Amino acid sequence: MIDFCVLGSGLSGSTIANLLNKEYSIQIIEKAKGIGGRSSNKKMGKSISFDHGLQYYSAKDIKFKKFLNKFIKKRILKYWLGNHIDLKFEKNLYSKKIIGVKGNNDLNKYLLKNINKILGEEISNIKFKKSHWEISSKNKKFKARNIILTFPFEQVKKLAKNYLNKELLNLKVNMKPNITLLLKQKTKSELPISSIKLNNKIIAWVANENSKKRFLSRKNCWTIQTTESYSKKIINLYKKKKTYFAKQIAKEFSNILGLNYKSLEIFKIHGWKYSFNLYGTGKKCYWNKKQRIGVCGDWFIGPNAYSAWLSANSLYKKIKKNPPK
Repeated sequence: MIDFCVLGSGLSGSTIANLLNKEYSIQIIEKAKGIGGRSSNKKMGKSISFDHGLQYYSAKDIKFKKFLNKFIKKRILKYWLGNHIDLKFEKNLYSKKIIGVKGNNDLNKYLLKNINKILGEEISNIKFKKSHWEISSKNKKFKARNIILTFPFEQVKKLAKNYLNKELLNLKVNMKPNITLLLKQKTKSELPISSIKLNNKIIAWVANENSKKRFLSRKNCWTIQTTESYSKKIINLYKKKKTYFAKQIAKEFSNILGLNYKSLEIFKIHGWKYSFNLYGTGKKCYWNKKQRIGVCGDWFIGPNAYSAWLSANSLYKKIKKNPPK
């Protein structure tokens, strides 16, 4: 029987699985068809890709900086160069942006390269049976001595509310949604822009995927992320009216950059219902040795990749201090 089953392959899941793999047998279960969680990278054809979740890593902590630098040296990560324009004029002491060499899920893939992974399985139920966990998807059942959940807070509560203490269940967490639009632009001329942070009612962020130097294309490829207010307004509606909302965002984008709207081709619109928690909870993770269940994720601490990494490292320390028998 496997020692730890980790549910979710985002940065927190990938990190805790990698750390525990030094001493225990580990299995990752991911509902998506690929590794990465909110670090997902969407392929178009054989080479062109879009980072439609996490946009980049920034080193806001010395330990996290050392961690990222290790993978820059291994050529798993690299600096995202070019013109990063901030039209919100925010003071940012950590302006260097770090991305995956092939995609922003490269780090997740590397951390999990020697770990057993089961993809495309959405877990619907978990049950503790004295000495082990029974983990069920629609068609399969898995067993593990210990279980770790790395989902957003609402999904953790729904799946494991019978096994978590009141302190965790009553945490004040307000997960914000995000809508991402992936666009192709029919043009032979590249714009000298890597990213733009905007002060706009609809669009918050624009990334030029060509500027990441992962592929060569005659078309400009753009990732657009909408504002918190706009995302909240349409998150429960967009699936039924994908074309309508995609066109609305694309038209706003064309107006901002002064582009011909007819030159834009919509590739995909995607909604992250539980994208980030803007404020921390005062806790870093959760571990119950008796019931052999742990929880980690960025939402414990903040809205970024560093928060996910820190939460996973904090959980690992708790497990090391109070290991399962």
